[in-house]
Amino acid sequence: MEEKIQVVGKKLPASPSILTDDALSFVARLHRQFNPTREDLLARRAKRQLEFDAGKVPDFLPETSKVREGEWKVAPTPDDLQKRWVEITGPVERKMMINAFNSGANIFMADFEDSLSPTWENVVQGQQNLIDAVRRTIEFSSPEGKSYRLNAEIAVLLVRPRGWHLFEKHILVDGQPISAALLDFGLYFFHNARELQQRGTGPYFYLPKLESHLEARLWNEVFNTAQEALGIPLGTIRATVLVETLPAAFEMDEILYELRPHASGLNAGRWDYIFSLIKKFRNRGDLALPDRAQVGMTVPFMRAYTELLVRTCHRRGAHAMGGMAPFIPNRRNPEINEKALAKVREDKLREVEDGFDGTWVAHPDLVPVAMEVFQNALGEKANQKDRLRDEVSVEGKQLVDTQVPGGTITEAGFRNNINVALQYLNSWLSGNGAVAIFNLMEDAATAEISRGQLWQWITNHAMLADGTVASRELYERLREEELETIGGRNQGRMTEAVDLLDSLVLNPQFSEFLTVPAYRLFE
Repeated sequence: MEEKIQVVGKKLPASPSILTDDALSFVARLHRQFNPTREDLLARRAKRQLEFDAGKVPDFLPETSKVREGEWKVAPTPDDLQKRWVEITGPVERKMMINAFNSGANIFMADFEDSLSPTWENVVQGQQNLIDAVRRTIEFSSPEGKSYRLNAEIAVLLVRPRGWHLFEKHILVDGQPISAALLDFGLYFFHNARELQQRGTGPYFYLPKLESHLEARLWNEVFNTAQEALGIPLGTIRATVLVETLPAAFEMDEILYELRPHASGLNAGRWDYIFSLIKKFRNRGDLALPDRAQVGMTVPFMRAYTELLVRTCHRRGAHAMGGMAPFIPNRRNPEINEKALAKVREDKLREVEDGFDGTWVAHPDLVPVAMEVFQNALGEKANQKDRLRDEVSVEGKQLVDTQVPGGTITEAGFRNNINVALQYLNSWLSGNGAVAIFNLMEDAATAEISRGQLWQWITNHAMLADGTVASRELYERLREEELETIGGRNQGRMTEAVDLLDSLVLNPQFSEFLTVPAYRLFE
């Protein structure tokens, strides 16, 4: 086929080394081969949503019962992925990457997804940063003259490409924008797979936003094709899947089965999972969740989801990874720190007692806290996959039981959703997707919860604890008041952020992902 690959994004300093003819041909091949299936699967998501809108609730699939009941395991775990007690995450931004590698965590997940604002410069420079990191040449000098470079011992690298639902408009294949997932994966794999092998590690990935085992099957086919094309032995790739959508919670076995030559685990992506539940049941006022702060990991549906994840993973020989601790230590306020770190310890202790093999943190200062919990519990053991949790039995109805004991929708929660969404969108549109708000590291997932709840509450006329009914008028009044508390419209791209949030919250049609309309605002 005649090559029709156009780079319509502006030429950047990293472009010549990243967007080579061979690299572009490789990612274009992946796109041409797999994009039709990707589009079919996205259409399947939309059809499924119509069923949810009509009142159907998900359940375990009868047609895949043999997979769930069968005796099989995923591929053996590579040596450098056996111990994953603490994983730190962050965008593919140079300084943050160096700090993450040096944090003392076992794993660093470099992110093209929810914590990265996908400006063209961030995407291309992010690939350059990964090339430099793999070869251990990555350095950074701050404007103040401080130098950053890698320590002798660093975390093992995993990369999270963007989800199946996103596209990259700055590269066209046969006149159409390329799949962002295939671009992020393909460029990293093309430039680094052999180098990683030579260094005794491998191309390891996190896969976001999957909604079915068929989407996992597509990734497995992509992996096979990519390895064959570059002469990399089949099974070299390893992938951990984020179970962060409601439909995926019913297909954990099936997802691991489809990826079994390449699977290394599942992760309880708690914030996106909550957003997915809001999204899937958006028209169900009776299933609306209370304030985000009241939806902890111990509420019934979250307990069922995490218990099932641990049991499923360990039965299949895979790692079960816990959720994010988003707290950002405030070194000027010891009292806030003490209370927050106590909650982090409590959260991580619950995870390790439940059988998780590791957990996520968002800040280097949390690494020692989480590490101590897993060290005390596991000692010399790299993981606890031998804890099969056979006593766990989860029925489908438990995964969709949204009752939160004592849960309420409050004006404070309404205001917090507005405030967090506005601050995050302003930052995201300005090129930063990992944002410190109220001592928490927020990414797109928490912004999605915020705007998703606002839409659901308003659309379904939810009753607040004080008797007020959620409405457009209430939203507009509180939006203006919250805007004033964060400095008004005349900062950064706040005016666009306000318009975007209004459209997300007040439009009769629910937007599946805020990053899709937000991305249109980039050049």
